[in-house]
Amino acid sequence: MANLSFHKLSAFPFDESAGFCATIGFFDGVHRGHHFLIEELLRTASERRLNPLVISFEEHPKLALSPAGYWPELLTTNDEKLKLLAQEGIPAVALLHFDVAMSRLTSAEFMQQILRDHLNVRCLLTGYDHHFGSDRASGFRDYVLQGKDLGIEVVKAQPFECDGIRISSSATRRFLHAGNVEMARMCLGRPYRLSGIVVEGHKAGSAMGWPTANLQPRCAEQVVPGKGVYVAKAVIHDGDSFASAGFSYMAMVNIGCRPTLDNGNDCTIEAHLLDWTGDALYGAHMTLCFYRRIRDEKRFASIEELQARIALDADFVKEFFASNAPED
Repeated sequence: MANLSFHKLSAFPFDESAGFCATIGFFDGVHRGHHFLIEELLRTASERRLNPLVISFEEHPKLALSPAGYWPELLTTNDEKLKLLAQEGIPAVALLHFDVAMSRLTSAEFMQQILRDHLNVRCLLTGYDHHFGSDRASGFRDYVLQGKDLGIEVVKAQPFECDGIRISSSATRRFLHAGNVEMARMCLGRPYRLSGIVVEGHKAGSAMGWPTANLQPRCAEQVVPGKGVYVAKAVIHDGDSFASAGFSYMAMVNIGCRPTLDNGNDCTIEAHLLDWTGDALYGAHMTLCFYRRIRDEKRFASIEELQARIALDADFVKEFFASNAPED
């Protein structure tokens, strides 16, 4: 029996015995390229009167194949991925546990044992450059022939580009590392989000009149945007669930080591909530949505010069929100 978990995301019942039209991928970020593929999956499934199914993985497949110490860089947690796929209209997701045994399956063995025998896949929509199975030299034509023997129709999806940029998870990560959260937002179709718990910091911001909520990301593997100062929206969630509703605040976010304060190599994610009037937020569940990078992190000649620059940054954040209606 394959090691997998099956998630029904739709409140509407569907007949699993009718079979599935599926596509396979890690779907990190559920970006605009994924959206394009999912639209094609929904259309293909409807034409064949099959249930649409996304097949993904509980953990990054490279974890099973890489030496100890490998650290995948993620755009979304599994919970966020499932939520985003549900919003795309996907009724069910199968998350595979990718281990060494699965990595040794050839494409034909994977199609037979996982797709046909365990998941009742009748049609497979492959990404334009997607490969699977230990026989990495195999490609779309091989999958078509193997599928015919197994009763699985194999269809090739079209590539997706936007303004000449091939949208991908790796491209989104590169933009985030460079601090270019606007291009990351273009790739994702929404602002990049980073969630975590508010923890106690050095309290230097409070001493300067700019108190901050220090974010400890809930997923240590998630990408943190490059060092700098950002325009963001901070969502303080009700209760102890990131899935719960909450209140949104304009936020000025600094990511870095605070060189003016001689913070050494201690890199922090600090959000000053411009319209927050409550008590300290220690222990609160907070999500930061990044919209624009204001400037690089830099060392100022004095605390007074730093305070003056922070005031300008805060004005920039206010002007941004005054002239823009940020999406969720």
